Amino acid sequence: MVSATLMRFVSPCWKPSVEGENSSNGGDAAGRAEGLLWYKDSGQHVNGEFSMAVIQANNLLEDCSHLESGPMSSAESGPHGTFVGVYDGHGGPEAARFVNERLFENIKKLTSENNGMSANVINKAFLATEEEFLSLVKKQWLNKPQIASVGACCLVGVVCSGVLYIANAGDSRVVLGRLERAIKEIKAVQLSYEHNASIESVREELHSLHPDDPHIVVLKHKVWRVKGLIQISRSIGDAYLKRAEFNREPLLAKFRLPEPFDKPILKAEPTILVQKLCPEDQFLIFASDGLWEHLSNQEAVDIVHSCPRNGVARKLLKAALCEAAKKREMRYSDLKRIARGVRRHFHDDITVIVLFLDSNLVSRSSFRGPLISIKGGCGVSGNGNT
Repeated sequence: MVSATLMRFVSPCWKPSVEGENSSNGGDAAGRAEGLLWYKDSGQHVNGEFSMAVIQANNLLEDCSHLESGPMSSAESGPHGTFVGVYDGHGGPEAARFVNERLFENIKKLTSENNGMSANVINKAFLATEEEFLSLVKKQWLNKPQIASVGACCLVGVVCSGVLYIANAGDSRVVLGRLERAIKEIKAVQLSYEHNASIESVREELHSLHPDDPHIVVLKHKVWRVKGLIQISRSIGDAYLKRAEFNREPLLAKFRLPEPFDKPILKAEPTILVQKLCPEDQFLIFASDGLWEHLSNQEAVDIVHSCPRNGVARKLLKAALCEAAKKREMRYSDLKRIARGVRRHFHDDITVIVLFLDSNLVSRSSFRGPLISIKGGCGVSGNGNT
């Protein structure tokens, strides 16, 4: 059941980050805001250092992000580690904000109940968060039917007891920077699988799941879309494509399908990768698709490898925005002056979290390092060396 407190998290009360907005939350410790930019240049997590940055393009920021360092379980005796979440909203910010509040809490609860972290725990946490959000949609349906068309791509990473878990539903991406000792170079390794209808294998999966629907994917204005409406095939939210009860009036006509459906068109279940970390694994770049629209995996890895760690997430943002400006034959300085809303015509909201991996810390499963909880653009709370 969704509490009244959580109901507040999906109401349209958030303000976009503005200069000085976070100053009362502790300056650098809380992250800083400058115009449409929010950043936390450096911090310490259980397994190393991190850097975060967010740039807003939409009228309302639709990206949310979350980093936790410390207990991964509700039980005191449970494992410690690092959690990263990047949530890229679409149709509005409500789903991303909801996931930002609930997904990690569900992971902690399920880790405790299952006596440890696992792919199954993370999968169950995604599905539990989905059910909570759909329950909220049902409650708000008559007064706020547009919430049925709001969703979020969800990318999660957990580093716990020397093991890396990556879970993805949507088209955000995580890339590993790995040292190739033989050639002494850092190579980019993409760890997440994107669920976007532009990818042939995703279209094939949709056809196999919906064999009786010849219009499950439609090429519209040279872009492949699920039911001609949305590019992604997995998300949390998007209730109008999960349950037929939400695909009718009073939902806006542009979201309503002409024929009923008896099973969800989109899935909330993530694709999960589990692998043991090794000393060659140097850092992870988690980012919403707005970054990868302008930078290749290797370009991003090269920037992180060649720049100082302090502020490197901001460096990645700037590199992406410079590319976005170049594509429109503009200068970066001109792009920076464009207001939110209009800015969306040039680039998307972009969230970047760079997680550096200290192999000595990663291998110490009993290590009780700095406790930190930070949400991109929202400030930070915690103790320890931040």
